[in-house]
Amino acid sequence: MSKHTAPAPLLPASQDFTLQQLQGDCARMVPHWAAPQASLASPVPPSRIHGIVVPPASARMLDAMSDYGD
Repeated sequence: MSKHTAPAPLLPASQDFTLQQLQGDCARMVPHWAAPQASLASPVPPSRIHGIVVPPASARMLDAMSDYGD
């Protein structure tokens, strides 16, 4: 099943695009985009995580951030 669409008119490079033009361009590209199948990642046990080295400066920076440390 194919849809027939007309190509978007070409605009000079110096002309700014409007939101409507951007939405139209995106709508024309939708058939070309394929969304990957969603996959659920299973958690990795801590015993399998090894060989990761964090530089001391980075560790101090994260420790000072309220989301990660004190």
